Amino acid sequence: MAEKKLFRPKEGRMIAGVCAGIGKYFNVDPTWVRIVWAIVSLLGYIIPGVLIYIIAAIIIPEEEEGVLDAEYVVREEREA
Repeated sequence: MAEKKLFRPKEGRMIAGVCAGIGKYFNVDPTWVRIVWAIVSLLGYIIPGVLIYIIAAIIIPEEEEGVLDAEYVVREEREA
């Protein structure tokens, strides 16, 4: 089984790709991650939420060039 890695994808990102990366890591639609992030931020945690997002954008690496997602490869092979 392939090792799961947290990264910021180059596709499907809104700002820095943090929510898209978290959604992909946990196999959840990134929209749900964004909704939860927005709700928590609106409940009074805006400053910590923004700081955590900025820190996550710095710490979480970007998706590497030429590395294909295993799920994408399997899907392409099934369709062929």
